[in-house]
Amino acid sequence: MTEQIFTNAKIVLANDVIDGAVQIKDGIITDVSDRASNLPGAEDMGGDYLMPGLVELHTDNLDKHLTPRPKTRWPATAAVIAHDNQVASAGITTVFDAVSIGDVNEGSERIVRLVESVEALAHAQDNDLLRADHKLHLRCETSFPGMIEALGTLVEMPLVKMLSVMDHTPGQRQFVSLEAYYTYYQGKYGLNDEEMRKFVATRRRDSELYSAKHRRHVVETAHAKGLALASHDDATNAHVAEAVADKMTVAEFPTTLEAAKASHEAGLGVMMGGPNLVRGGSHNGNVAAGDLAKNGYLDIISSDYVPHSLLHGAMKLFDDFNEYDLPRAIRTVSLNPATQVDLTDRGEIAVGKRGDLIRVHHSPHHPIVRGVWREGVRVS
Repeated sequence: MTEQIFTNAKIVLANDVIDGAVQIKDGIITDVSDRASNLPGAEDMGGDYLMPGLVELHTDNLDKHLTPRPKTRWPATAAVIAHDNQVASAGITTVFDAVSIGDVNEGSERIVRLVESVEALAHAQDNDLLRADHKLHLRCETSFPGMIEALGTLVEMPLVKMLSVMDHTPGQRQFVSLEAYYTYYQGKYGLNDEEMRKFVATRRRDSELYSAKHRRHVVETAHAKGLALASHDDATNAHVAEAVADKMTVAEFPTTLEAAKASHEAGLGVMMGGPNLVRGGSHNGNVAAGDLAKNGYLDIISSDYVPHSLLHGAMKLFDDFNEYDLPRAIRTVSLNPATQVDLTDRGEIAVGKRGDLIRVHHSPHHPIVRGVWREGVRVS
């Protein structure tokens, strides 16, 4: 039997912060005490915070490692390992890698390397090459003509635990502003004005032909397989009503305060990006995560494309928003996301839960992760 004791820590519980010690045996938390331990071998936290390992439901950070520069493909398994190292060092012990099923550009790297990347992830996980516990979140672009075929047998993989529906058609949801859509995609693909007009027309045509049918397929597949289901970029009460009718549990990145309020009140976990929160606003002009926080509508933070923004965002909630004490802020990156995807064995420091822990020094400038343990084993 392996045993660890972490003492002299500020322990962040689900609803409180106490000074004391935590004991782990064989990867499971067996005791949480409000007294320091004097037992030999106890690891002194030096007064730092001891928090539950972070739970990330949506990150496409792997994409940056698969293609570190335009037209530069990195070996897939090496990319997965590099991504994992970055995730674990950020304090993330459970990560849902958000892989796109379809894209607005049929020749994109996301489509070309889809199967290769998920197979590399499964290989790395099966061969114990990873520090964090990885799961797959398949983000389904409903307007993509080949979405159903691309989803295919991938949804049968044991790593798949979550599906989401998204539709990046210009003029709605994430891109209500056509100006923002032009700025983003002309910059991304180097299209001139005429090419961009054709691009927009094609995207709108595809949405009319496929979006509704593909959404039904994803929803029915998720429910049939018992997978968590999320809606992406809801902007209106009608969008939220549709998500509720489809029995979704997570509202990913609502683009308006109206949609966030309706989602929160309907019991969906409202997720916003850590980069949005840290930077103080959305990169494309949608609602700021801070505006949701001021109204108490922000339930879950995702690091999205910057792994270290997960903890940074949570601590920013604690530092800058009176609505969030420290336990509530940390729940947005631990217990709340775990609960929304039915991972009842983790997400909080409590007896019987997994020994996923992080040691955090909260400096005046930035939270510093000083140690990461997954099921009692130090991984960073």
